[in-house]
Amino acid sequence: MNIGDASDRSGLPAKTIRYYEDIGLLKPGRAENGYRDYSPSDVHRLKFLQRSRSLGFSVEECRQLLSLYGDTARESADVKAMAEVKLGEVDRKIAELVELRGVLQHLVHNCHGDARPDCPILDDLSGKAPRDVAEHSSPSKH
Repeated sequence: MNIGDASDRSGLPAKTIRYYEDIGLLKPGRAENGYRDYSPSDVHRLKFLQRSRSLGFSVEECRQLLSLYGDTARESADVKAMAEVKLGEVDRKIAELVELRGVLQHLVHNCHGDARPDCPILDDLSGKAPRDVAEHSSPSKH
């Protein structure tokens, strides 16, 4: 099949398929006319790559996973170890996002969001110390 068919069947853009070929993750055959000729096995490999990437594995990790997938003498412990490392990375990212959410929530809560020029969000972004609460509530400052 041609690259368009492989793209349709794998769900990956042709550009990504060409990239995977360029970096050696895929090596399609060639038809008599010299065009790439993708097999059902190539499409399966592309789907494997797509799923691996969607789970956050890097291109190099995908290369390792493909190697393990093709190795019938592999130990599942090797695959599990890779997945455990990835799970740890995901947990760290979740913790960072939860912390980020808390900071943003605090900033949004403390910003009046009105016509006044003072803004605790911009103060925080610029590294300025937050202004005194009394200063914010003083009618003469508005």
